[in-house]
Amino acid sequence: MAPFLVWMCLLGRLLRASSQPTVSASEFHLEGDYLIGGLFNIHRVSEPVYYDKPEVIDCSSEPLILSSYRRFQMMRFAVEEINNSTNLLPNVSLGFDIHGHCSNTLPGIFSLLSVNRSIHPWSAPQTNLSKMIAVVGAYTSTETLTVAPLFMIDLIPMVSYGAASSVFSRKQNFPSFLRTVHPNKDVIEVILKILLHFNWHWVTFLYIDDDYGKDGQQVFIDKIKDTEICLAYTKELNHNTNFNQVFKQITAQRVHIIIVFAPEWTAEALIEAAIQKNFTDKVWIAGDAWSLNKRLPKEKGIRNVGTVLGVAEPFKPIPGFSDFIYSSKSHTHSENEEQQNLCNQVCNCHNLSAEDVVAADPSFSFPVYSAVYAIAHALHSILQCGAGTCNDNVTVHPHMILAELKKSNFTLLNQRIQFDENGDPRFGIYSLVFWNHSGDAQEIGFYSFHPSNFVINSTKIQWHSKGEVPTSRCSPECTAGHRKKQDRMQHCCFTCEVCPDGSYINTTEDAYTCMPCAETEWSTEASTSCNLRLVEYIRFTDSAAILIMVGALVLVGITLAMSVLFAINYNTPVVRSAGGPMCFLILGCLCLSSFSVFFYIDKPTFYFCILRYFPFFLFYTVCIACFVVRSFQIVCIFTIAAKFPNAHSWWIKYHGQWLVITVISVTQALFLVIGYSQGPPKPKETLWYPDKILLECDMNMKANYALLVLLCSLCFVFSYMGKDLPKNYNEAKAITFCLLLLILTWVLFGTYHNLTRGNSITTLNAVAVLVSLYCFLLWYFLPKCYIIIFQPHKNTQQYFQGLIQNYTKTISQ
Repeated sequence: MAPFLVWMCLLGRLLRASSQPTVSASEFHLEGDYLIGGLFNIHRVSEPVYYDKPEVIDCSSEPLILSSYRRFQMMRFAVEEINNSTNLLPNVSLGFDIHGHCSNTLPGIFSLLSVNRSIHPWSAPQTNLSKMIAVVGAYTSTETLTVAPLFMIDLIPMVSYGAASSVFSRKQNFPSFLRTVHPNKDVIEVILKILLHFNWHWVTFLYIDDDYGKDGQQVFIDKIKDTEICLAYTKELNHNTNFNQVFKQITAQRVHIIIVFAPEWTAEALIEAAIQKNFTDKVWIAGDAWSLNKRLPKEKGIRNVGTVLGVAEPFKPIPGFSDFIYSSKSHTHSENEEQQNLCNQVCNCHNLSAEDVVAADPSFSFPVYSAVYAIAHALHSILQCGAGTCNDNVTVHPHMILAELKKSNFTLLNQRIQFDENGDPRFGIYSLVFWNHSGDAQEIGFYSFHPSNFVINSTKIQWHSKGEVPTSRCSPECTAGHRKKQDRMQHCCFTCEVCPDGSYINTTEDAYTCMPCAETEWSTEASTSCNLRLVEYIRFTDSAAILIMVGALVLVGITLAMSVLFAINYNTPVVRSAGGPMCFLILGCLCLSSFSVFFYIDKPTFYFCILRYFPFFLFYTVCIACFVVRSFQIVCIFTIAAKFPNAHSWWIKYHGQWLVITVISVTQALFLVIGYSQGPPKPKETLWYPDKILLECDMNMKANYALLVLLCSLCFVFSYMGKDLPKNYNEAKAITFCLLLLILTWVLFGTYHNLTRGNSITTLNAVAVLVSLYCFLLWYFLPKCYIIIFQPHKNTQQYFQGLIQNYTKTISQ
């Protein structure tokens, strides 16, 4: 209830004031056929004032804002220039009713509204009402938010030259609001371009504690979400801000880039505090509200605070404005000012010279100028002006002006003036400025919106950091091959971790993850890419492969030669004692086993893997089975025959040696078939080395190995039992020696296989197979060939019978 009473109290007071006659020869008021309202913050409140009851503040006692006074004069100039033109509004005069405001805009607002609506003092006659068709203003977002709803009620066009808050783009809330200044999102977009251009990722954002600043902060936070920029520190600024505490926080965060989104009077207080507190060596990025400040660049000690960059409305010289100011200032309006009916139409600017006004900060001057012209062009369309005259029979209403404003499309000082569907400008560019050592805002680039184009000349900037572009990062960049590990809530703060072997990092795609290499690739520690692994296998052209193949072919040749020799001397005692027909089976199995070594060479395939192991395991098992039987027979002949004659007779009668060989061979064959059916051998890529792929055969041959080991053990036991046989007829010793060589060969291979990895394993496996075959070929069959060829006298029946008789006598004794 209290706010309502306050508003009613103010309304009554203001309406009583508005009933007084006005004077037309004022800087604030000009009569005309159609009136344009104006709201300008010519004065500002130096300190916040709080009242117990409604009060109308005398703005004339507050400090003058020179740049705002310049904009105020720009509106006066634009109206008079239009009135002096015979093209835009011939035979029609524009008037204005301008109100200054510092903390309370309501007197001016009600004064403007009263000329178009039925708001009159209760005792005043409804006379002398003018036609107010639109309003230019207000300047700040907070002031505009306060007064805009009052104009929206009757769709009175409100064309702001400075209110940049994003909320005004919502047409459902502000249907008759337009602006000739770009919204905050456009200014923030330019600031982001600057940050990204110089690779500044760790920044501070200071903003005025009002609707303009809060909106700018929120827009900035929203726009940096998908960028590498992080907001290290943000703080609102007001009359009670402790700048010393702000500077301490910025220093603690190690921030070197400070964005100041505030009006010029707040920025002046901040920069002056930085000079006094010796807060040095920073990059300050000024918003468009204070980047063209005339006083601060010449302030003593300004160089110590660092480098100042800014975003600004480009200065556009307006022909005739300077002459207008000099002419206007040559007349005094003191007598008129004394007759003003409202305190917010009083200006304590008597001591201002024309030079002061012309040289003031030109920011937002063109937006004021274009706002007035946009309204004039809308009126031009409604009045159907042309051929030196306008239709004065048309009744003009504010909503008609609004409709034409939305369709604006005209050229002003080589600039195409248009509005988008939100009432925001579709024209203009932003200048990028640098406060040089001469105290001027030097243009170093620009950003255009339609089309989007960012240009900056960094060579014109005189950096405070001895010519080098300053850096601002929470954490230093990671060296190549290191990933970022976020260690705070901010993604700009991180530690660096090296990517291990077998991984790499691509910072352009993801700087936080070490990506694993594919199985066919490899990498070392701290890699930024993966390399293809070298595929290794034994090739036919390798020297080791050639030696293996030669060794296998030699073995086949020797085996065939021995078979021929044994066939020729088949009925001799040496051949019969070596096994007779069993010798040919053993030699044939050795020959067939040797073919497996050829499949250790070249890239393994499914069939290669089968043929690599099947011939060896099957035929070598037959070979070992034959030697088991031979060693057992030797023991039976000289030992069991004497003690167990019945068992010996059964063995001879039923050909026990062939039954045993057949059973063992069939068993091994079944193991192979079952093993291949359950898990057939297949090529396998073994990744023992980071930079190589070893092609091997994946298999499960445990049952086959177990059978071979069992046979070798039995053979060794039986052959060892015959170690006391006659020296010249001791085949058991030869078999034992062959088995010892066989065991030694595979023990050495197994040891090497467990200690090392590489392509040499496959080579040594093939060599071990060959050695296993050569053991029996050289140490069992070769001595017999020597006797047959070089000692034929030992290859007779009489010689062997003599050996047997002597051994029998020895046992009997």
